[in-house]
Amino acid sequence: MPQQPRCEVIPLPGHQVSFRVDGGEVTRWHYGSEYPRPFFFPFNGPSGETLTRMGHPDASNHDHHRSVWFAHHKVLGINFWGDGNDAFIRQKMWFEYRDGEEECAMAVQLDWHDGHDPQPLLEQEVIATLRPLEDGEWTLDLQSTFRPKSAELEFEQSNFGFLAVRVAKSLSGHFGEGTITGASGEVGEKNLFGIENRWMDYSGPILTVDAQGETVSVTNGITYFDHPANPNFPAKWHVREDGWMGASACRDSALLTTRLEPLRLRYLLHVHESGINPQRAEELFTAWKQRPMQTVQKGSKPHMQFEIAEL
Repeated sequence: MPQQPRCEVIPLPGHQVSFRVDGGEVTRWHYGSEYPRPFFFPFNGPSGETLTRMGHPDASNHDHHRSVWFAHHKVLGINFWGDGNDAFIRQKMWFEYRDGEEECAMAVQLDWHDGHDPQPLLEQEVIATLRPLEDGEWTLDLQSTFRPKSAELEFEQSNFGFLAVRVAKSLSGHFGEGTITGASGEVGEKNLFGIENRWMDYSGPILTVDAQGETVSVTNGITYFDHPANPNFPAKWHVREDGWMGASACRDSALLTTRLEPLRLRYLLHVHESGINPQRAEELFTAWKQRPMQTVQKGSKPHMQFEIAEL
């Protein structure tokens, strides 16, 4: 009898996809049309509790902050970042759900619509690969390829884009007791906002229930890595004490994507216990940057329409 793989990607009703390790969910992809753009939630730490949240703790005009999501503020002057406008990002199709012992992966196509033309402005190919580590830790490798429908398209200069993370209230510096730390060793928004760093970490306390049924506070965190192959590496970060962080790929200048040379971006999120361990972060960074980029191609087996392959 075939054994159930350790890592699984399971499609669910309601336009959701569950990422599981050893039978337990660690994150879930939501792509229903009731939302302006897809997102991952929850984002469970070793504690078993989500380390991200839906929305800002104290600002109702920030409900577009949905845990972990893709967006950009200015595409041909169109705001794909905030809610309350016509623009939206919609999943058109999935290419592959891959299970395995050491990792699982999902490949999908997202279409970016301006809300007026039925044809999208661009397609975003997303490959999300989850790898479990020891002690309930895990990483999510997120690779995106942006292909415009026209010959070329410009992502305008902006702090906002492309991968955003809103951490849980207790992990934030302002609303909780969390700490932001950069690869530089600097701590806090004042020392990290707009500063180059190859990675950024948000760690803090989270309440959970222990084996004895007691509510306890433990420390968990998320480290967000920028890839050396990304434009403008190392990124200048848009990071706030209120619980928000994002690598600003277009902070100083616009980025162009073309049909012949599409823009490719790659980020890694490491969900970990305790506070940031800089040596561990550098080890993960070194191992991750040596992994080849991936893409979607025609399936190599009769039953496979598409498959994830090395670029």
